[in-house]
Amino acid sequence: MTSLSKARDPAAAPAVIADEFRRHGFLPAQDPCTAFPQVSEFSLLDEIGHDLPSLLHDKGFRQYAEKLSIPLWPKNRLRTGDLPQLRLYYLRVGFLASAYINQVGVAPATHLPANIAVPLVHASRLLGRPPILSYDGYALYNWKRFQKDGPIALGNIDTLQNFVHLYDEHWFILVHVEIEAIASQILDGIERAGIAWDSRDEESLSQALTDIQGAIREQITVLRRIPELMDPALYYKTFRRYIRFFENVVYQGVEQDPINFRGETGAQSSIMPALVAFMKIPHRPSPLTNHLADMRHYMPAAHRALIEAIEAMPDIRKRADRSAYNGVLEAMAVFREVHYGWAQEYIHRRTEDPRGTGGTPYMQWLAQLIDETYAHRLL
Repeated sequence: MTSLSKARDPAAAPAVIADEFRRHGFLPAQDPCTAFPQVSEFSLLDEIGHDLPSLLHDKGFRQYAEKLSIPLWPKNRLRTGDLPQLRLYYLRVGFLASAYINQVGVAPATHLPANIAVPLVHASRLLGRPPILSYDGYALYNWKRFQKDGPIALGNIDTLQNFVHLYDEHWFILVHVEIEAIASQILDGIERAGIAWDSRDEESLSQALTDIQGAIREQITVLRRIPELMDPALYYKTFRRYIRFFENVVYQGVEQDPINFRGETGAQSSIMPALVAFMKIPHRPSPLTNHLADMRHYMPAAHRALIEAIEAMPDIRKRADRSAYNGVLEAMAVFREVHYGWAQEYIHRRTEDPRGTGGTPYMQWLAQLIDETYAHRLL
């Protein structure tokens, strides 16, 4: 049998999942850029970002924001080494745009002024994504480590940018960051499962599935910690609105017709889509599946490509050990059940609007995902 401790045979098919994903999950290969150099023309964005939670207490915030002069990101700064700063630029301007449209205490704005819209659209095009703050900017690029050689885990990480001063928002974001860090083990397991499939090594395939299940269980443990430092009432009243969708918004200086964009949502994380692709779970066609397909447009391009590559992998169900295979499905379902419970507690009980931050009837659809995940188990 092939040992998974051995390197892949050079003559074998190339790796589906690159080493950087197996080491870092869907987080950046390098820790995010935390600030622009002080001499940079973009350093003003760091100052604005730092002040944003205070500025949003003023009902005159929009008038202040309309006077800002935000330089465009230079098109000649698209080298790999410039990517961390470009992501920070998108994060800062994306937060500013969502703050402008969805400021708490006033009616949602129906236009995004050109001085914010044009830089946001420009940076978003360079990154190959829609021009709105999404899960990548809100979570994947929005963290730093206190101890640089320590883990990417609660207690050793903090956010770079927030909408409110409350630590509840920090905690909400950071729980997701640790979950994303754990995903490196899932992606490593998926790659090892592919190697085991190629070599018909059923023992190694079972071990890979067991490791994937263990990683998901670790993520569930982290997800269950949400209530420790995040109050449901504060979440709903203070910062949830800032990550909502844009509905019928005119991007001045870019597009004169009102347009809609999905808000930041966990459905834009690549973890579950990668697992669904790997396990070949057949979710029935519905508005839900259309929504999930649309969510991929809000993911980084490299993540979209990886999910497509995993979709092209063989169906391991045909050779997998029943217990190991079902263990992954059951862990996925439990993760979704915990998420469903938090959606019920933090959102559904506090509103008559059935739409989540992404703009969809999330409760009905989350229940469907859970049922169809359990239904895919081997009998």
